[in-house]
Amino acid sequence: MTSVSRVAASRSRAGQARDRNHALELLRATEAAALSVGRWLGRGDKTGTREAAQLAMAEALGSMPFDGHIVLGPDEPSGALAAGRRIGSGRERVDLAIVPVDGVSLVSRGLTQALSIAAAAEPGGISAPPPVAYMHKIAVGPAARGSVDISDTPENNLRRVAFAMDVHVRDLTVCMLDRPRHLALLERVREMGARVALISDGDIGAAMMAAVPGSGVDVMLGAGGTREAVLAACALRCLGGELQCRPWVRHEEEAVAVRAAGFDPEAPMSMDALVPGSGVAVAVTGVTGGGLLRGVLYHNWWAETHSMVMRARSGTLREISTKHHVALRPEDARGLRNPR
Repeated sequence: MTSVSRVAASRSRAGQARDRNHALELLRATEAAALSVGRWLGRGDKTGTREAAQLAMAEALGSMPFDGHIVLGPDEPSGALAAGRRIGSGRERVDLAIVPVDGVSLVSRGLTQALSIAAAAEPGGISAPPPVAYMHKIAVGPAARGSVDISDTPENNLRRVAFAMDVHVRDLTVCMLDRPRHLALLERVREMGARVALISDGDIGAAMMAAVPGSGVDVMLGAGGTREAVLAACALRCLGGELQCRPWVRHEEEAVAVRAAGFDPEAPMSMDALVPGSGVAVAVTGVTGGGLLRGVLYHNWWAETHSMVMRARSGTLREISTKHHVALRPEDARGLRNPR
């Protein structure tokens, strides 16, 4: 091969790598986690639920055709999915953010809206967030993008969102986590006349619903997990919505840690600060159903999953319903550990 041919081949491989839809690859991982976790529905075992999801996702990601750097993973420093670890069997380097199951308590209690989600981006495309457990958040869809400011009051934000969407505030539905910390915020939203949808867990799904027309949610508001904020930012980057956050610093130790990491404890963070990459791709699979996605269904020897895969670069959103093992003989299907 001549030098010109080698350069051309190299450019071709680079172009193929840039055009690869990692969301479709990550789908195998979220499906595997959902299929494994679905068996724990309503069993009251958070530890078993969490471990099943992590094991299934780690096994699936290990065979992916990329060299993944986990920027954000489960809060277990010794696990295979811990932040800083590398996973995959390929050469193309990507950043990963993963939540094997968002809503562990939902699964253990047999409640709806649990999901599995994974995101990928070019190196540097997903930022490590401030070292705090929680962040204040506001999320909206494409119609209200540019209308929110987390530094402003909830009243002013809801007025601007309503104006952007050409509706009255009373027409908006605001989704919030049902937590004691939100009691004062909840009363302020109610006094504005907006409708309120309270959820017990799963604010990644709530943020996504705010960005999908027809979901029944217009705004997601309140304080939730930091890890969940980054995954929600990845999804909204693909869906054309907007997410703004601000660290919720609860004590001086967190304030010191935030400053040491180079963040301002009082400064808001835009979606671009959390997810600066342009090649963001996300896969999400429903576990218990509700919200945007149906839950896992099990049959005699096969199972069904319902997923979304999305990509920021192309602005593409796909809904995928998968029947796992449906074409196999029952005796062959039962011998497989993780349906793919």
